[in-house]
Amino acid sequence: MNITIVGGGNVGTQIATHCAEKKHDVTVYTSKPQRFSKHLVVVNEHGETIHEGAIKLSTSDDRQAFENADLIFITMPAYCMDDIAKKILPYVHDGMKIGIVPGTGGGECAFADCIFAGAVLFGLQRVPSVARLAEYGRVVRATGYRKTLHVASLPNSAKEEIRDIIASIFDMECEALPHYLNLTLTPSNPILHTTRLRTIFENYRSGVHYESLPLFYEEWSDRTSYLLFACDAEVQALCAAMTEFDLSCVKSLKQHYESDTPEALTRKIRSIAGFKGLTTPSVKEDEGYIPDLNSRYFTADFSYGLTIIKQIADLYGVPVPNVSETLAWYHAISLHNTEYSFSKYGINSREDFVRFYQK
Repeated sequence: MNITIVGGGNVGTQIATHCAEKKHDVTVYTSKPQRFSKHLVVVNEHGETIHEGAIKLSTSDDRQAFENADLIFITMPAYCMDDIAKKILPYVHDGMKIGIVPGTGGGECAFADCIFAGAVLFGLQRVPSVARLAEYGRVVRATGYRKTLHVASLPNSAKEEIRDIIASIFDMECEALPHYLNLTLTPSNPILHTTRLRTIFENYRSGVHYESLPLFYEEWSDRTSYLLFACDAEVQALCAAMTEFDLSCVKSLKQHYESDTPEALTRKIRSIAGFKGLTTPSVKEDEGYIPDLNSRYFTADFSYGLTIIKQIADLYGVPVPNVSETLAWYHAISLHNTEYSFSKYGINSREDFVRFYQK
């Protein structure tokens, strides 16, 4: 297949390597094509090569990237989806497959015109593993590969075909989810990142600086875990109210992390090898540290991930007080970044919502 990877970061480089290893013709669409090597490598935590392959091309040209693509993986943050969809649309052909990794963030609405033009949209529920660039454009370090990947599609009828393609590329078990909303509502980064940021920076306002900041995961707090449990329970209550859809695979984070109590969750997150050493998104100034409000942890996980959960809850009339309070905290300190809005896509009621997602 002709496969294009949109984004040359951690996950994009990892996926490009897997695709190239399977001898697909791989193009990496990136703003820095000159920095990409033809030969890409995935290493483990010991620096040992575990996957490698040669890509065909790295480019910043839309036509080169999309005109002949059979399969496109998009590894960019949620706020880029509208722009990427517009770039791909002129080159859509029947059967083109466009995948969002991970599939949270409401990106499916941005690709409505691509779906109408004959494309299949799909998403992975979570990334294949923790991935961090070791050398830009050439080497990525991957740890903790999942046992199973989960995929969903719009239209829903294509999910088994997509499942088989993903399983083949990654040599991993892959299961098809009952409906795409199992991706949209997966309480991963939109709950994990936002609750942690709120508890770290809860007292932040303009002019406040911090002498030091805890490691993001390795020094996780019970206070964060209690807030996470509360938000996670609200997502589960919302799913229970959405009776038009099978959302049985929107698993609680308690279940995902095998932690029945907040204290157990704290111990679990602190122990995950792939999370070790990851810092809190911040900017160093002369007076100390302030939150990096331009980080994806803020601009994607609040303005898109958590906002989408809140807007769906509003459409269904389901109260989500902890989610709402966490968003209100962000709005009080944010740089007024653009937020996701279902209204932009003509979805203003529960009926509109159901109509769009029952494809």
